Amino acid sequence: MSAQSPNTQSVKIVTADPSAIGLFGLAIVTLVASSQKLEITTGLSYCIPWAIFLGAFAQLFASIQDAKHNNTFGMTAFGAYAFFWFGMAASWLIKLGVFGTVLAEGVDPKQLGFVFLGYLVFTLFMTLGAVEANRVLLVIFVLIDFLFLGLTMDSFGVAAEFFHKLAACSELAIGIVSLYGCGASVLNAHFGRQFLPVGAPLGVFKK
Repeated sequence: MSAQSPNTQSVKIVTADPSAIGLFGLAIVTLVASSQKLEITTGLSYCIPWAIFLGAFAQLFASIQDAKHNNTFGMTAFGAYAFFWFGMAASWLIKLGVFGTVLAEGVDPKQLGFVFLGYLVFTLFMTLGAVEANRVLLVIFVLIDFLFLGLTMDSFGVAAEFFHKLAACSELAIGIVSLYGCGASVLNAHFGRQFLPVGAPLGVFKK
């Protein structure tokens, strides 16, 4: 009696592109944070929940979903910035004295400066990757470069007023462009065509 191979069946699991929710989270948190930097609003109390739930959790969700797509770039970008906003929210809570006066009195802005410097380096090489993504994403990463440059210099006290303004304006622009990117991601997928243009990759590193 000859052995027979069992029947095999391939199953394709399709998951939605998480870029839209990740960009939406980035947009909301940068809009509210920039409003505080630009002194349109005051205080950090209402920045904190949006940093946690939109800046952090929304981007973390997008990161996890991008991992399922085997998208190393998207997974790393959304994940790194998600944890940035977790860290910023906790830092603001310390600054406001939520965890006690001892921690609040021990705040040294230069420690955040080293965090911002690390994120600046990270964003610079991620910007190279964005060159081969789309032009909306590239613009967002270039603006994030300017944001972290401004935050780094401001934290170290180098031309603080100028770089604080640079960070604030860059952050506001990130929010606006990210909202557009979110809309393009949703509507292009929903209509099955390029409803809102995002621009082709530049083709510098990939032909």
